[in-house]
Amino acid sequence: MSTSEASQTLGVQPGRVVQEVGWDDDCDDGLRTAVAAACESDLLDEDSDEMVDVVLLWWRDEDGDLVDALVDAIGPLTENGTIWLLTPKSGRAGHVEAADISEAAPVAGLQQTSTISAARDWQGTRLVAPRARR
Repeated sequence: MSTSEASQTLGVQPGRVVQEVGWDDDCDDGLRTAVAAACESDLLDEDSDEMVDVVLLWWRDEDGDLVDALVDAIGPLTENGTIWLLTPKSGRAGHVEAADISEAAPVAGLQQTSTISAARDWQGTRLVAPRARR
């Protein structure tokens, strides 16, 4: 994914602060590099205490409780922040069913707005706080 594609697809702009949670060896380095280039900064790791505009949450079916992970990801978000839930595409190890995401998002206080092909093996689901809370 190019820098401009990351910027357009994930809404990452120069100056935006992006935190990455759940990184592992299976994550797409091209997507990570493009996002870092688009925001013109290194991605913050999950131990950061900074407020962020975007959280990239890499998530696999075996990673645990999705609701808990989403609630934790909300913590450092700015008022109009976005969570990109990155999950393996159908047929890949760790695939997360769309119904699981649809059920977990509102329980965590989030609204699902779109799902995209974020990388070769990963799909991205955009989650935001409902407008009434923003």
